[in-house]
Amino acid sequence: MADVQLKPLDQQVIVITGASSGIGLATARKAASAGARVVLASRNGEALDSVTRDINRQGGTAMYVVADVGRREDVERIAEHATDRFGGIDTWVNNAGVLTYGPLLRMPEADARRLFDTNFWGLVSGSLVAARRMERSGGAIINLGSEESDLAVMLHGMYAASKHAVKGFTDALRMELHACDAPISVTLIKPAGIATPILEHARSYADSGPVLPPPVYAPEEVANAILWAASNPRREIFVGGASWGMSVLRRMMPGATDRMNARVMSAMDRMSSEPVSEGDNLWAAGEGGKVRGNHQGYVMRRSLYTRASMHPVIASVALGLAGLLALSLANAALRNREPIPGL
Repeated sequence: MADVQLKPLDQQVIVITGASSGIGLATARKAASAGARVVLASRNGEALDSVTRDINRQGGTAMYVVADVGRREDVERIAEHATDRFGGIDTWVNNAGVLTYGPLLRMPEADARRLFDTNFWGLVSGSLVAARRMERSGGAIINLGSEESDLAVMLHGMYAASKHAVKGFTDALRMELHACDAPISVTLIKPAGIATPILEHARSYADSGPVLPPPVYAPEEVANAILWAASNPRREIFVGGASWGMSVLRRMMPGATDRMNARVMSAMDRMSSEPVSEGDNLWAAGEGGKVRGNHQGYVMRRSLYTRASMHPVIASVALGLAGLLALSLANAALRNREPIPGL
């Protein structure tokens, strides 16, 4: 396998899709602050223009491209503009995504296909376009999966399906690039629930608005993981110990995890007072310019597990302790048949 050597952030050109809000916006701001030249892409041209002006006014270097990643030609255009302006691409972050909420039997097929156009096919297009341009020069492809890449969450069914597909594609792409000695790092980021505007942007088929199961983390923590992966080759990064813990529990006790998941989400949905959004972003751009959403619960500003996992000296100790904790929670769940608290 070719030796993957990634540049420091202040020497990079970084493309970020879904950059007008949430994780993408947080990542763009942090990347520009670190000295990277940033290419922002999303469907919301007004928000992109405002964000780009702010970054440039504060001494950063940014440009934007209005694009729908569900259209392959739009993705090609992002790459062309980035190359024309900055001479190449060092990191491509596939972050654009949409959420639907509610029973699968209520979801129109057209909406399901539209979700996959963005969450899956948009990521596929971005990855392949980036890989062809990095095949000789090298770089990093960073794909946004989810804790739902490893387990489904009831009422998030089609979203979870798209994130499972993202994991399968990302793993296969990594193998192929390894086999042809391409000097490209491929990283899958798997966040737990994140307090972005995703709930306000979601299309709901339930009687109430969507909910996120706790614990919920700050978007900036995901941005930190993305930018760390831009300079440090890594197969995958869980953002939030809850994401890692639930993945482990799903492998250890799939049936019990499914039952607990259904019980927790059913209870949360019944208790939800969130209104159904009237401005979802499934078919058209939603409101942009906001990193945080209106999540009313507690938001964890940082994940000690994630920060430890990005530092090899202490990662093995942290993983060992997290493993013991997961095993303890699994044993408790088997004894008591109670929902497992967030890690």
